Amino acid sequence: MIPIRDDNPTRRVPWVTIILIALNIAVFAYELTLEPSTLEAFWTRWAFVPARFGADPFAPGEMITLVTAMFMHAGWIHVVGNLLYLWIFGNNIEDRFGPIGFIAFYLGSGVLAALAQLAAAPEATIPMLGASGAIAGVLGAYLLLFPGASVVTIIPVFVFIEVARVPAYLVIGFWFVLQLGNGLVSLGAEAPAGGVAWFAHIGGFIAGLLFALPAVLRSRSRRRRRAYSRR
Repeated sequence: MIPIRDDNPTRRVPWVTIILIALNIAVFAYELTLEPSTLEAFWTRWAFVPARFGADPFAPGEMITLVTAMFMHAGWIHVVGNLLYLWIFGNNIEDRFGPIGFIAFYLGSGVLAALAQLAAAPEATIPMLGASGAIAGVLGAYLLLFPGASVVTIIPVFVFIEVARVPAYLVIGFWFVLQLGNGLVSLGAEAPAGGVAWFAHIGGFIAGLLFALPAVLRSRSRRRRRAYSRR
């Protein structure tokens, strides 16, 4: 299933989401200008490398890669896919948390996603890059906050393509099951070059759930108080 938009209006312009998308596009455009050897050096320096980070996690040059890696991408499919998900689901999370809260949420989800990948593959030497971990956090929060929202989704059926409105919990649940299944299969294996950091997705998703949980509990508490006040 490939989501293309949701029917979940926001109350304000999602400026932080727009800025995050613009920053990712700008970094990717810069990557396109680099020669292959220079690009590889750029990735090696600024992407998150689990084994290198684990060897000296408090070195400033390593700590910053927890953030810089979120704004780098390895190709067109990588960047377009990530930013599509960010645009569809990020605006509603920003609307709920506010601009400052959303920045903290997004960066926190991305950092915890990288640390989850470190825990799963501490000896990996392949640079990990991309906004996927932070966006996985967005999906986790969206699942808790807007499970019944309608998502317009492309569904391939053999040689045909269907476009349907699907509840968010099905779209995001299907995505998470894929990440979890692939993550479990990948355990104990060194990811090949160009592989996927499955546990970054899983860790980011769980981080998003945890970050959104207080908002859900507060909302339920307010509804209960209003219900009691009407009696």
